Amino acid sequence: MSQKPQNSTEVSAAIDGELRLLDPAVRLSRSAAETLLDPEFVEVGASGKRWTYEEMLAALPDLEGGGADGPRIEPSEMTGVVLAPGLVHLTYETVLDGRRARRSSLWRRRDGESSWRMYYHQGTPVPGVGEGVERS
Repeated sequence: MSQKPQNSTEVSAAIDGELRLLDPAVRLSRSAAETLLDPEFVEVGASGKRWTYEEMLAALPDLEGGGADGPRIEPSEMTGVVLAPGLVHLTYETVLDGRRARRSSLWRRRDGESSWRMYYHQGTPVPGVGEGVERS
């Protein structure tokens, strides 16, 4: 069974949240980021490091793309599907300072809550020409 991208209020809300998390102003504000990350948030970084909610909130202002004067994270091809009620999966690509990555996020809205929060995120670098062969 394959999932097709959906245009829905749920997907739109997750995309809006994802774009806000890429905004340097949000990345520099712990209180703004707290509203977008789920308390059970986990990220697996490109290095393989596992980030928790607290670790990410502490590090976010210093990560690339967080500074107002530095390079910006440029997203493209963002699509999403509703996997189940209250659960949206987003996929997209980014470019940051010439480096490309493929990204995947799970956004959830818990029963009784109105806001969507990022529950899981993973970014995988895309090798440049001649840097490696993609294998399945």
